[in-house]
Amino acid sequence: MIKIFDTHAHYDDEAFDTDREQLAGNLEAGGVLAVTNIGANLETSRRTVCLTQRYDFFYGAVGVHPSDTNELEGTDGMAELKEMAENNRKIVAIGEIGLDYHYEDTDREVQQRWFIRQMELARELSLPIVVHSRDAARDTVDIMSREKAGEIGGVVHCYSYSREVAGEFLDMDFYFGIGGVLTFKNAKKLREVVEYVPIERLVLETDAPYLAPEPFRGKRNSSLFIPYVAKAIADIKGITEDEVYRITWNNALKLYRINM
Repeated sequence: MIKIFDTHAHYDDEAFDTDREQLAGNLEAGGVLAVTNIGANLETSRRTVCLTQRYDFFYGAVGVHPSDTNELEGTDGMAELKEMAENNRKIVAIGEIGLDYHYEDTDREVQQRWFIRQMELARELSLPIVVHSRDAARDTVDIMSREKAGEIGGVVHCYSYSREVAGEFLDMDFYFGIGGVLTFKNAKKLREVVEYVPIERLVLETDAPYLAPEPFRGKRNSSLFIPYVAKAIADIKGITEDEVYRITWNNALKLYRINM
């Protein structure tokens, strides 16, 4: 039996409100034996905690996505994140945190400040970080290097940069989250990265309900679609799909420091 660990999903999303229970019940039959649900703000982090309590095979990360960091300004949000992480052994990371410069009106200073603050929280709690970085490669690498993120550990979720930048994250011993984008026809750059990065540094993810792989692109994603990603990795690496599942399962356990 294959063992799949979906290291990054958002099953708290409203896209699953009509059939969340049914879908969760079908995951094991599809080989999905572990999922890490990822918080993107305070509310989704609270919902993530609830999911870890409801489903035995769900783990969680709590944190505030760069696009939502304004909600931390002038609040006690950091104290709440700390409390959520300290009081639930199934919270295995701080995330998703990072930088997102995609929109022109982005307040980069606010994003950078809370990226650093949340990294400090992860260090304090001895938890890895889940990094979201879009259109912000240089600042992400520079801040992580300056803050010695390699001592904290973690994963760069939905990796989207070049092979050269990947080398800088590898120097910090970070993992790379690989999902449905790898199957897209225009994913040449990501395929080059997957070829370059050692398989021992890759983990499977969905970002469900987003970024479904071909042939489901544009539809609701779920962990049940991960085999399409595993096949793409196997083809690039010249190994079997079973090897991809076995190695990435072990990688995920190491990433999130889970004994299973």
